[in-house]
Amino acid sequence: MKRFKNSIWIIPISLMVNLGLINGILYVLTPETYLNWFHIVYYNLTWVLITLALGYYSTERKETFLTKIKKMFQLYLIFGLAYFALFGFTGTLINSLKFQVFVLLLIYLILTCYRMFFFWLRNKYRALGGNSISLVVIGRDANLKKIRKVFDKPYFGYRYHGYFDDQYSPSLTYLGKIEDCFLYILENNIEEIYCVASKFNRLQLKNLIDFADNNLIKFNIILDNKEIFSRAMSIETYENIPVLNLRKVPLDTAFARIVKRLFDLVVSTLFIILVLSWLTPILYVLIKLESPGPLYFKQERHGLRRQMFWCYKFRSMHNNDSSHLKMTLKNDARITRIGKFMRRTSIDELPQFFNVFLGDMSVVGPRPHMTLQTWDYETSVDKYMVRHFVKPGITGLAQIKGYRGEIEKSADILNRVRLDIFYVEKWSIWLDLYIFWKTIIHVFKGHEKAY
Repeated sequence: MKRFKNSIWIIPISLMVNLGLINGILYVLTPETYLNWFHIVYYNLTWVLITLALGYYSTERKETFLTKIKKMFQLYLIFGLAYFALFGFTGTLINSLKFQVFVLLLIYLILTCYRMFFFWLRNKYRALGGNSISLVVIGRDANLKKIRKVFDKPYFGYRYHGYFDDQYSPSLTYLGKIEDCFLYILENNIEEIYCVASKFNRLQLKNLIDFADNNLIKFNIILDNKEIFSRAMSIETYENIPVLNLRKVPLDTAFARIVKRLFDLVVSTLFIILVLSWLTPILYVLIKLESPGPLYFKQERHGLRRQMFWCYKFRSMHNNDSSHLKMTLKNDARITRIGKFMRRTSIDELPQFFNVFLGDMSVVGPRPHMTLQTWDYETSVDKYMVRHFVKPGITGLAQIKGYRGEIEKSADILNRVRLDIFYVEKWSIWLDLYIFWKTIIHVFKGHEKAY
């Protein structure tokens, strides 16, 4: 009889430990607000409902402490709002708001330490052979070497025996021809089979699946990716037919777009009212005193899905005919004295908050390039146009990592695009907040390529 390796007790135990820690801390530190039956039910029920809604507890084998770090912060934020909302709903008086914040932060610290300890203990246990899964691979292709990198990590608890394939190999993990796999699997108590789909026809796959089902063995199919998979891929089913979506990004969902748009509207409105309202008249005078011409410099850029829009900046150059054709260079003679200051502090970019307010740009996103550059890079830089699956931004991941300003060598644009694509594929509101915060720090510290 096979022994199931994913214990049904992991989630209940984790939930009970978390609730025990929460209730214990509240009982010791805040008895005046905790010792009330309604409050006790509220705290516990709120935690359970939030964790269930977020899918916070799971028994996924490949889960690590960092896998759900975003969900952990989401849980803490929502529970914190619910925690303080109780006082408002019930009219409960609290002695010190600072003390309640301290209590909540202490709860979060202890829960985080417990979660770290849990994964450390689980990893040690698996490294010693506990909670392990015995598996074999049937069929061999180029993907096997990549998948082995996962199987060979002891903290995931996989016990890889080897692979079967009709083509002989001197490899130490080669177990024999495919026809030999059935007896080996039964004799060695194999619990999972991974099958390379491209090696078998429909009837052969059906026979393998039937064998696995009849012997209570989990069956996994390794798709033939033809080297086309990406970080943004997802699998959807259409009438039980799996369809691989290679370019599904977080901002495809309506909820994500609403969250990002609200963030853009709040930040752009605050900047327009609190900064541009008084800074614009001052810069108008300074720019006009040094160089005749308009206050703003506008230039066509490619935005979301390559739609054109006018991108605005404070004019930092003397009027010239090459502004739309030539990037700014170090010690560029076209730049005015006030323009040098604005560029060094990124003040010249602030009018783009109007672009954000109007919806052409976002606060955070891939920086829009000159149209001539876009036409050049879309043919010379692989996957360059992936950047245009989202709105361009005033600042971006590439900029805070040092890839801004003049493109001096091919590595500059390649790394910029690489980071932009990572942002497109891994967007979250937390990533936007991180980039925004780092941008503010960079503005005050300065950057060597800010010219």
